Amino acid sequence: MFESEKKEMLECALKLDRYGLIALSGGNVSVRAGDDLFIVTPSGMVYDEMVPEDMLVVDGKGNVVEGMRKASVDTAALLYIFHHMPKVNAVIHTHQPYATGLGLVMDEIPCNLSTMANAVEGPCHVANYGNPGSLSMGAQAVESIGDQLAVVLKHHGVIAVGRDLRQAMFSCVYLEEAAKTVSVALSTGRPMAEMTQVQIDEAVSVFHRYGQHTLDEQDAEEAARN
Repeated sequence: MFESEKKEMLECALKLDRYGLIALSGGNVSVRAGDDLFIVTPSGMVYDEMVPEDMLVVDGKGNVVEGMRKASVDTAALLYIFHHMPKVNAVIHTHQPYATGLGLVMDEIPCNLSTMANAVEGPCHVANYGNPGSLSMGAQAVESIGDQLAVVLKHHGVIAVGRDLRQAMFSCVYLEEAAKTVSVALSTGRPMAEMTQVQIDEAVSVFHRYGQHTLDEQDAEEAARN
C-alpha cells in the first residue's frame, strides 16, 4: 500500500540528510495516509540504506498494519500530533543543530527574516523538554507550536508540520537557515533588527502563492487555511 507516499518520504528524508538537518538514523518522517492510517520511517535505520518498503504503515494506535521493520520510537508522539492537529498531513522531526542550539538559550526564535516568515509563518516557539520516544514529546510540541509550522523541542530537536511533506520540509530547511542568520547576528552583540507583524503577514501571504501550483491546488490550499 501507499507506494508513492513511501517513495516521497524516503526522498524527503534524503534531502533532510543532504541539508544537514539529520544524520545517520536521527529524526523521522511521517504522513497521514488515509482513514486512521499513517506511514512512519523505521527505527534506527540509516536513511541512505533504506528502501521505500522499509516504511511502516500503522493505525491510529500505533499497531503495524504493513511492513516488516520496527516503527520509529517516536511513533506515539507523532500520532499524538496527528490526532490533535487534524489539518496536519505531514510531520518531520529533525535534530538540526542551529535551531536546536538557539532553543538552549532562547524561548522563541524571532521571525526576523522573510524566508522564516514564508515557511514557518511566524516566530518559532521553544517547547519544554519531553522525553524522546514518549508521548510527552508530542504533547509538548502541540502545546507550544501555536499557529506556526515548526517548534523547537528543548534539548532535542525540531518538529515541523504541514499540509504535505513539501510544506513541512520547507519549514525545516528555512528555519535552520534563519537560525544560522540569527546566530550570526547574536554573535555581534548588537541589537537585531526586527520585522513588523505587517511585514511578517505579507511574507506569509506571498509564500502561499510561491511555486508552480494549479488553480485546483491553490483552491485546496485556501480551503485548508480557512
